[in-house]
Formats: sequence, C-alpha cells, structure tokens
Amino acid sequence: MRIAQVEQLGGEPVLRSVPAPLGAADRVLVRIRAAALNFADLLKARGEYQERQEPPFVPGLEGAGEVIEAPQDSGFSPGDRIAVLAAGTMAERMAVPVAACRPLPAAMRFEQAAGFQIAYGTSHLALTARAALREGETLAVLGAAGGVGLTAVEIGRAMGARVIGVARGPDRLDAVRAAGADHVVDSADCPDLRSALRDLGGADVVYDAVGDSAGEAAFRALKPGGRFLAIGFAGGRPPMLPLNHALVKNIAIHGFYWGGYAGLDPQALSASMESLFRMFADGRIAPAAGQVMDIDQIAEAFALLRSRRSVGKIVLTL
Repeated sequence: MRIAQVEQLGGEPVLRSVPAPLGAADRVLVRIRAAALNFADLLKARGEYQERQEPPFVPGLEGAGEVIEAPQDSGFSPGDRIAVLAAGTMAERMAVPVAACRPLPAAMRFEQAAGFQIAYGTSHLALTARAALREGETLAVLGAAGGVGLTAVEIGRAMGARVIGVARGPDRLDAVRAAGADHVVDSADCPDLRSALRDLGGADVVYDAVGDSAGEAAFRALKPGGRFLAIGFAGGRPPMLPLNHALVKNIAIHGFYWGGYAGLDPQALSASMESLFRMFADGRIAPAAGQVMDIDQIAEAFALLRSRRSVGKIVLTL
C-alpha cells in the first residue's frame, strides 16, 4: 500500500510502498479514502510541534474511509463509512482503536469528513465552552480563509453572531463571505486593523488563528467584557497582549488546544462533536474541502499550506 512519510525533520514528505497492516482483536481496520492536512502537520514535520514525533512517521491527524474489519462488539461492520481521528492517516490502510472512529452522516462525503473533526471541533468547542459566544454578539475571526478560520465564520454565523472575517486578498475574502461573514477586512490592504475593527463596532470575541501583530491589533479592538481566543500562530509568533488592557476592560484571554480536551474534558469533546454532526445533518453547516489533491501531490500540498495561500482545508485523496 502507499503511504506518505516524513523521513527527516525539515525535509519534504515522500511516498513509499509498504506492507498493509493486519486486523487485530481490539482494532478497526480502515481503508482510508481521504486525509486532511493540518498546520500541526507542518510543525510536526519540522520538529516544532508540542507533541514531538521522531522520523520516520506518517503524517496526517484525521481522515475518512471505509471499515474493512472491526471487532464484534465495536458497533462497526465492514463497509461502514467512518471518520478517523488518529495519527498517520496519510496511508491507504490503518488499524486504529475503536474510540478513534465515528460513523458518518449519510450525506457527508469522504472529502468533507476528512477535514471535519479538528477544524470544526476546534471552532465549536472554543466558541461555546471557552468564549460562550451569544446570539447578537460580534465575532472577529483572524485567518478567516484558513482551515479553521472558515469553520469559525460558519459556526459563529450558525450561532447567531455578527461575524467579521479578516483574510488576505479578494479571492480568499470571497470564500469568507460565502461561509457567512457579515463583514470582511482585507489584511493585505489594511494598515490599521484595530481601527478597521473599531469602525465596524468592535468585537465581543476575537478568534485568533494568526497571532503576531494582527492578534495584538484585534485584541485592542475588543469591547469591555470581551473574550480573546488564542487558537494558533500562523503569523509566526504569539501576540504580545497588554494585560493592563485585559484588567481595565475585563477581558478574558483563553488559550485553546482542541487536542488537549481528550485529557482535560473528554465528555465536552464528545458532546461537541455530536452537536456538530447534528448541525451538519440539519443543514446548519455545510463543510467543503478547500482544495482536494491526490496523495501523489503530497509535497505540493505541504508547500501550499506553508505558503498560507490555501483556502479552507487541504484534503488528500488516496
């Protein structure tokens, strides 16, 4: 079978042919049809992720496919369509724990499901459990055209918020509007993001997947009682947030790492994912793979994500 493999930190992933894994009594054997590329995959390939993995390893943290074999008491049967949340999804076959598998709604395609759990899970749990976003509030999303940013726009809109999407360039802003943003700001043509957000009324919640100076500017546009969500640092560094402003304006700063909820509060994680699949079934959210590429294009996919030119999730088919 084919796999993608990171063979040295800092190098490009390559394709290899290896023996297929066998089934096991406590594992679900899955034929992976699509796998998503996340920013964490870039960090892992550089040896910079908080959960370091030594090469060689197969990248990919989530995917979707069909059950080949499953334990009798697992609730799964051969042919079932499932989403998988486990390391190493950029492989044609995987043997994974039962807990790593979720059944797919009938209408959800593999390309949609492959990148659904981390991006939508991050935005939903951050906006509900951490930010407590309320109907009628204003949500500002930085990096709004990225893999998690578009989901924050879409979920914020579904929750009844007024959404401001900040992204770079007209094409990316079109995607942000299509996801439900009420207003958009072009970060490539905005010398003063703080003023731009304030001119739009300011924000009750900032969802920051970028960090750097953009995160600092958006923080200063928060209203009293606002909430700041530190989601990621695609801009290269964490924002330098003035804590005296947080004190005077009663602003709450929340660091958010979705993967950490498996240990912190697994019940909240599971309830959030169940809510998301219901939202999909009800037509309240409609995930679309931003760019679908073949696994043969793995190096190009990594380069595209690294350049921050992609719109939405990059999904690789196998």
